[in-house]
Amino acid sequence: MPPDPSQLDPLEVSSLGLLNSYAIVFIVAFVVALLVTPLVRQIALRADVTDRPDADRKIHKYPVAYLGGMAVFCGLIAAIAVSYFVADAYRGVPFAVVLGMAAITFTGLADDLWGWDPRLKIAGQLVAAAALAYQDIGVKLAAGMLRPLAQWVAPVLGNENLVINIPLPGGEIPIDIIYWAGTAVIAIFVLGGCNAANLLDGLDGLLSGVVVVVVIGLLCVSLLMAVNPAPAGIDQAQSLSGARIVLCMALLGAVLGFLPHNFNPASIFLGDCGSHLLGYVCVVIILMFGEFGQTHLVFAGLIIFSVPIIDTTLAIIRRWLAGRPMSVGDDHHMHHQLKRAMGSVQRAVFAMYAITAVFVVVGVSLAALVMMTELRVRVVYAIAMVMFGFIGVIAVKTARRERQLGSDSGQKSNVSSDD
Repeated sequence: MPPDPSQLDPLEVSSLGLLNSYAIVFIVAFVVALLVTPLVRQIALRADVTDRPDADRKIHKYPVAYLGGMAVFCGLIAAIAVSYFVADAYRGVPFAVVLGMAAITFTGLADDLWGWDPRLKIAGQLVAAAALAYQDIGVKLAAGMLRPLAQWVAPVLGNENLVINIPLPGGEIPIDIIYWAGTAVIAIFVLGGCNAANLLDGLDGLLSGVVVVVVIGLLCVSLLMAVNPAPAGIDQAQSLSGARIVLCMALLGAVLGFLPHNFNPASIFLGDCGSHLLGYVCVVIILMFGEFGQTHLVFAGLIIFSVPIIDTTLAIIRRWLAGRPMSVGDDHHMHHQLKRAMGSVQRAVFAMYAITAVFVVVGVSLAALVMMTELRVRVVYAIAMVMFGFIGVIAVKTARRERQLGSDSGQKSNVSSDD
């Protein structure tokens, strides 16, 4: 049973003690996902829910079952259910998170089965975001970003709480800027995380393996937050410390249980229900880092999650400059380029794991330095800005170069046809 944080000094709660206490969550998620995946595969094959090869991006040689995300979902739900019985010392995983997981998974499942319109998928993701906002998960992140502006806008608003009072004949309607800004941040995180994970899911074992590496980093930060003192006036037992660790352990176990089936050559794919689910749970954990407005820890979490962010940024800019719809896929993602350069799927996948690990080390190190040393929070912001600034510039340069190469090849093709 986890140590009772109300009876211990925060520094006396050890990381290893927490890992031992929550090991059952990992074990349940791993075993359930490992055993359920073959059953889901058989159901998908019988229902002909398969991904068929083509001559463009889908290079597998035979139809492969979809719906692997349902096995991951089963592992997550089973592990979270067990956590409510073994983690009574901490606040459990909020129901809004579980509701969001269900909304994301079944929205993706509907798309896998019936090919939903992208607008319907976005609607399902927004339902999951609304559930988080309803229980204030991630809302306070906006407070950390907007509070420094309070003194500047106080003369205009008449208060430093960033609340606008709209006068009406029967009284006033207060509009909390922080709450609504936080809700918008949640929506951006959920939409971005789900779709970034989906775009990265392009090779056997790629997304699931990258998520394993990412979650190890998120778990390290979660453990550091649990063993370090909570902000003044905050009861550690009522914080989301336990919920963060449970989600990390559950996701890690579920994905590791699924990965042997998904690694090259894959016998089953995640499908949209799985890729969206993995992205959603990752961004929920990152949002939980800002439980008390610690935006610097959220930035550290985003650095850990950088590989999906980089790949999505490259894809958006590449398609925008080429004038193609965002929903139209291509074979110019990072993993496709690595595969062509290295000559095999497995080498490209391991290279992506290594790149992810570099970002994980940077993100965890920054979070640890802020929590355990005198490193100023602004340093994290500066490093994050530099990293994502480089990503943006490289994305633009790469997209322009690819567009130019495509234009040159098109001109050569026209010349050859004229000859």
